[in-house]
Amino acid sequence: LQFTEEKLGQAEKTELDAHFESLLARADCTKNWTEKILRQTEVLLQPNPSARVEEFLYEKLDRKVPSRVTNGELLAQYMTEAANDFGPGTPYGKTLIKVGETQRRLGAAERDFIHSASLNFLTPLRNFLEGDWRTISKERRILQNRRLDLDACKARLKKAKAAEAKAAAVPDFQETRPRNYVLSASASALWSDEVEKAEHELRLTQTEFDRQAEVTRLLLEGISSTHVNHLRCLHEFVESQTNYYAQCYQYMLDLQKQLGRFSGTFVGNAESTSPTPAATSPPAVAAATLPAVPTIPVVPTIVGVPNTVAESVLNPNEVKPPASGTRKARVLYDYEAADSTELALLADEMITVYSLPGMDPDWLIGERGNQKGKVPVTYLELLS
Repeated sequence: LQFTEEKLGQAEKTELDAHFESLLARADCTKNWTEKILRQTEVLLQPNPSARVEEFLYEKLDRKVPSRVTNGELLAQYMTEAANDFGPGTPYGKTLIKVGETQRRLGAAERDFIHSASLNFLTPLRNFLEGDWRTISKERRILQNRRLDLDACKARLKKAKAAEAKAAAVPDFQETRPRNYVLSASASALWSDEVEKAEHELRLTQTEFDRQAEVTRLLLEGISSTHVNHLRCLHEFVESQTNYYAQCYQYMLDLQKQLGRFSGTFVGNAESTSPTPAATSPPAVAAATLPAVPTIPVVPTIVGVPNTVAESVLNPNEVKPPASGTRKARVLYDYEAADSTELALLADEMITVYSLPGMDPDWLIGERGNQKGKVPVTYLELLS
């Protein structure tokens, strides 16, 4: 009745102090944004909505979520199976195997990141919503009921005092009929008892309201410690995400180096098995970036069979730069030499490069002072 009359504007309402109201607003804001951050993080970690629903059901049923293959691991499986069908010794098969292995490592890194983020970030947010926030909501509902009881007692006391005053004003001591006077005096005494009873109930409800308000205030002030805890969890989430992307970058960098190192062999095999118009003309990159130099016929490389021509001309320690055709190049990325025939590179440094007859078009000879070795073209920016 008190709640309805307040909504209709027919009853007075006890207002909470401004600090208490600010604590309530802060708690509601924390709850709303925590829910949104939790849901969107779940979407980030698991974009598939069906999989999220399945995990939610398993969690509610208190059952272990079945292990699920990541997209990277599934792609790695397909690439490996394709390589076995095409032939693991073919250039395409070898490349599929290498890329598939990297995708498998990426999938494993993703799995570790999801597990770490779920444990260190999602779990604390979910515990707050399902634990502390439920406790706060329960105590707030109790406080609301205590406040309604308090206002109802105030209204009852107000009515009793008004009736007592009215009953005290009715008796007329000049009344000629004593019976009416006796009835009026009796009604006044009854209303006095009602006022005392209402005052006693008001004191009790006021005490209960004050006690509940203090309990709720302490819980609401605990939101500050919740923010501190969530801040620590956020740092852990960022750290795990940083490690994940660093792993992915390193895996892809290693794969790029492997593909660049073995691309010459793959290109040679491709030209020997399926000749194209480009096979009889210089490669596009070399033609566009390097001056024309005398060339000798290129002997296709066969896996397992040494290429004597290439070996004889591509030993960096025995070759000399041509009289013309050298040019400057800026290194785009760091490169770690695989063996003594290659030259290690540092990003943004300047080196001198040139090509040799019969040399793999994806590689150049690079010089830095007294150091000399093969360098991959994809790591360089050739300058005019």
